[in-house]
Amino acid sequence: MPQARPRQPSLAQLRAFAAVAEQLHFRDAATAIGMSQPALSGAVSALEDALGVQLLERTTRKVLLSPAGERLAARARTVLDAVGAFMEEADAARAPFTGVLRLGVIPTVAPYLLPSVLRLVHESYPALDLQVHEEQTSSLLDGLTQGRLDLLLLAVPLGAPGVTEIPLFDEDFVLVTPSDHWLAGRGDIPRAALRELELLLLDEGHCLRDQALDVCREAGRTEGAPVTTSAAGLSTLVQLVGGGLGVTLLPRTALRVETGRNDQLSTGYFADPAPSRRIALAMRAGAARQGEFEEFAVALRGALRGLPVRIVG
Repeated sequence: MPQARPRQPSLAQLRAFAAVAEQLHFRDAATAIGMSQPALSGAVSALEDALGVQLLERTTRKVLLSPAGERLAARARTVLDAVGAFMEEADAARAPFTGVLRLGVIPTVAPYLLPSVLRLVHESYPALDLQVHEEQTSSLLDGLTQGRLDLLLLAVPLGAPGVTEIPLFDEDFVLVTPSDHWLAGRGDIPRAALRELELLLLDEGHCLRDQALDVCREAGRTEGAPVTTSAAGLSTLVQLVGGGLGVTLLPRTALRVETGRNDQLSTGYFADPAPSRRIALAMRAGAARQGEFEEFAVALRGALRGLPVRIVG
């Protein structure tokens, strides 16, 4: 007949045994863990019965560990340490803005907003382990839905099922031109001017390219009008503009970084209402940290008020 498996010990039994193994004295062990001596003795006896193993050798003068007790005492301590670590992790999980936050950001936002984001995290959420991933929108959405990312910072609307957007701000597009262009420096450019310009755009896959094309279509630009796709990033785009190859649309948050040190460039502003884009945080619908992310959005709006944007919400 197969031998019955030992019953599972309780944490209280393991704690009592570990205390006796360390103190080798019932009274001292009971004091160490805040337990009465009879209760401690009963817990150790119950553990021995559950395991079918004698753990202690009891005499009138002292307590000794049996050979089995020597081996199992170390195991008991390992289990109790692991339980303690488990509870500490649970405490940390209950505390907002602690642990890892995997933030995905699109390339046309990252260089211009991350300084504000990082400063906010450093000053207000020092226990938060922020990990930043710069990717294009489609990759970010895949990462969010698959659980690889926790929160996204990008242009919306996304139209993605199962994704909740928290708006942060709207920002206008400006027209970056060579300094000798006929639209250089104007503050009342009509959208209709986009119909025939030699427009430089980002490569396929960048949401800013699609937004720029939408603006052009709204302005009445025909499909056959010349569009040159020749840059993987905004820095390259403005260099091409400075070289006289065309003009481009730039979000206002990128303007100072990308054009500030190039005297071959000029900026034109559209007449109201200027074409614009909306930037938001995005999370999985019903995310466990939804309240935390909504609070982060409020703090981030405040941190971005110094930028040339219109705060939303």
